[in-house]
Amino acid sequence: MARIKQWDPENPEFWSKEGKRHATRNLWISVPSLMLAFIVWQIWSVVAVRLNDVGFQFTPDQLFTLAAIPGLVGATLRFVYTFAVGIVGGRNWTVISTALLLIPSVGIGIAVQNPDTSYSVMLLLAALCGLGGGNFSSSLSNISLFYPKKEKGTALGINGGLGNMGVSVVQFVTPLIISAGTFAALSGDSQLLKNGQEVWLQNAAFIWVIPIALMTVIAWFGMDNLPGAKQSFASQFSVVKRKHTWIMTYLYVATFGSFIGFSAAFPLLLKSQFPEHVSLAFLGALLAASARPVGGFLSDKFGGAKVTSIVLFMMGIGSLGVIYFIQQGHFAGFLISFLILFLAAGTGSGSTFQMIPYIFPVKEAAPVLGFTAAFAAYGSFFIPKLFGWSVQTTGSYVTAFYIFIAFYVVAILLNWLFYQSKRAEITSFVAAKPAGEQPAIATHK
Repeated sequence: MARIKQWDPENPEFWSKEGKRHATRNLWISVPSLMLAFIVWQIWSVVAVRLNDVGFQFTPDQLFTLAAIPGLVGATLRFVYTFAVGIVGGRNWTVISTALLLIPSVGIGIAVQNPDTSYSVMLLLAALCGLGGGNFSSSLSNISLFYPKKEKGTALGINGGLGNMGVSVVQFVTPLIISAGTFAALSGDSQLLKNGQEVWLQNAAFIWVIPIALMTVIAWFGMDNLPGAKQSFASQFSVVKRKHTWIMTYLYVATFGSFIGFSAAFPLLLKSQFPEHVSLAFLGALLAASARPVGGFLSDKFGGAKVTSIVLFMMGIGSLGVIYFIQQGHFAGFLISFLILFLAAGTGSGSTFQMIPYIFPVKEAAPVLGFTAAFAAYGSFFIPKLFGWSVQTTGSYVTAFYIFIAFYVVAILLNWLFYQSKRAEITSFVAAKPAGEQPAIATHK
């Protein structure tokens, strides 16, 4: 395949003639690659639920830690992955980062077959799943470079939203695939649950090996390194000096951080409160991931700051609903409230990322996207750990939700002060502008 020689997506003629074609191809290879990364990153959210059922003897806190540690490692790796695209190229890094997912996939498949596998080994494998968490920052940074500003919100929403879908895919597929002996000849012997049912827990990891290998090859032959996209680490790292980098980071932590953190904790939370309904755990991540492209699209039409304000308010309402229905022991109300929380968090993940390209110049927007995503990913560690602390300290999950509400209130105030009020430094986040009118760019005061 002939490689791209020049890139100017803001030029309408170039975009319609060839730019859109190249961008679309790279986007639709990026999506399944990112989805597999999320699958590996969040695989412990469902594997941890089954470990003690097949003979392991881990405490509740140890299980929450196994579900949380990929988030800690993944979030930390995002700081590295953020700058990798600018250093080695988007295509090259997609190939490398996707291939690395094979390590935890094979390792988990082997380890879960032996109940005598030590907790430290399981913790190491959980940490290796953090490799999948890092991919989001590099993937979004890369795709943002392919699209003009007027289409970035939708493109990033599609890439991030369908990529995020990996969380719901792994939570939906795992209970089905571990019950099937289809791959028994290749994957190993079954384990017995306490009720005598046969399961193949190793299938939860082994099933992704071939897709990961396949997407690695497809990325190598089908994606592009954009000319002029490479930047030194120092030039990219300069974004940490920008005030708006930190404000947008807080907003993205409130939205995406909640989405990924709740996704990691929801299966264990359901099992502890309503164990008969744990099979519905995938619904939250599915709804949030589906809403992300919608958030990007709505923001392109009506403005990212406006959409972000609405979803943060909805997240507060959803949290209050969860508090009430947990105390009442009412499953339907609990589920609906949590789904509102997931829906709003997913929509807000798209709306906040739509705002960033309007705040920062093109060269800075890509590393800012990755930087904010890195901080937000810590939600997948701190939220499960916060749930564990809350129930251990107070005997209830309610305290954790009050902390979330306080966080959302601060986010609403920041969004209003800097991007919505009459004195806001930046107030234009709508792509479709009248002729001659350009979106506002931050002065980074």
